[in-house]
Amino acid sequence: MSGSAQKHAMPVAQRRIVLAAVALAVVAGCSEREIILPGKREPVSAILTSDTTETEAEAVTEAVRDITLPPQVANTEAAQSFGTPAFRTDHPQLGQSLTPIWSVNIGKGDSRKHRIVADPVVSGGRIFTLDAETTVTAVSTSGQVLWQRDTLPARADEGDGTGGGLAVDGDILFVSSGLGTLTALDTATGGTIWTQELEAVGVGRPTAFEELVYVMAGDDTGWAIEKDTGRIAWRVTSSETRTNVLGGPAPIVTDGLAVFSFGSGELQAVFRQGGLRRWDASVLGERQGRALSKVDDVTGRPIAKDGVIYAGNQSGRTVAVNAGSGAPIWTSGEGAIDTVLPVGGSVFLVSDRNELVRLNGEDGSRIWGTRLPNFVRERPQRQSEVFAHHGPVLAGGRLLVASSDDALRSFDPVSGGLTGLTDIPGGASTAPVVAGQTLYVVSRKGQLLAYR
Repeated sequence: MSGSAQKHAMPVAQRRIVLAAVALAVVAGCSEREIILPGKREPVSAILTSDTTETEAEAVTEAVRDITLPPQVANTEAAQSFGTPAFRTDHPQLGQSLTPIWSVNIGKGDSRKHRIVADPVVSGGRIFTLDAETTVTAVSTSGQVLWQRDTLPARADEGDGTGGGLAVDGDILFVSSGLGTLTALDTATGGTIWTQELEAVGVGRPTAFEELVYVMAGDDTGWAIEKDTGRIAWRVTSSETRTNVLGGPAPIVTDGLAVFSFGSGELQAVFRQGGLRRWDASVLGERQGRALSKVDDVTGRPIAKDGVIYAGNQSGRTVAVNAGSGAPIWTSGEGAIDTVLPVGGSVFLVSDRNELVRLNGEDGSRIWGTRLPNFVRERPQRQSEVFAHHGPVLAGGRLLVASSDDALRSFDPVSGGLTGLTDIPGGASTAPVVAGQTLYVVSRKGQLLAYR
């Protein structure tokens, strides 16, 4: 080989490296440039802790508008579930700043197997409560225990039952229990007037109206019981379901009709005379994406207002139907876990995503949503237990929500802004009840607390 060839010759290994680098450069030049999408970067897990996007929040702000609330009324009674118009004070009087005035033990509090689910009722200068098992307590408005009565059936052992509800009609207190009983007690003494053992367990909140007491049992049977004797007048049934929530809502009484909400998600209206079916409607369906559960049970307590019945479930649905015919009026993609509150042309509820939500009463569209505390533990791998929120109720010009995170919150009905915070030692286990310009709530510790 000549000297010139030797000078310009390149080793084989070095030529291979150069060729590989050239090939990579060609490929890189031919490939498409990476597209960087505009917008805020969010972690994949953000859906677990955030329910409203930035765009949604802006839309909510633009949609805020005034509301005309009914005048405040100085009510002295809150004797039954306010789903029935006859028992409801739309806007009770309540002071702007709430201070605890007394508390009293009412029996067993929440535990792993037992829950307090009965809201207190107020009638005749007494507050009546039901603990996590079967003990009923009557308390004076000054915080003195007047009497206590255990409604445990003779056939059951202590600790067997949980759940139930309360309703007062005149001088009779009606007590339902999770063990399938409905008991009538004398409001003054706690003495038993009668007990009816129903053919089911998991009895919900009762409604007493005129000569009958209406109650759900087993979430698939609606009962009408004679108020004076405890005898069964009639019953209605629905399809069975295995996904029920403890503490069924109280039946609604409207003009000539009783409306039951079953665990299957069915609303059934029957004639109060004889129990013949008038119409059927449903609270079925679920939100696409994230929902609290796939339980179709009616957890948003039904309420009748101006010829319309509102109800919701935990799967992301709230509906409005005609009270006379059951015809659907609108359906919202917001579930309801407690009270559905129609007032001033709007509908307020605590949603299955732990938001206090305001809907348009005409079409169910969302006006705003205010986030409430959600997961008890914020670490993603421990995000299973959520805080419970009870309400809302309207009193003293604001919306009130009692929560298991030891707080009673007040909100502006117009904007949803937080306006007040009051401590509930032990956290709330029931919705707040207002009577005599005093707010009553039962804590998870088994205490009745009064605020004024």
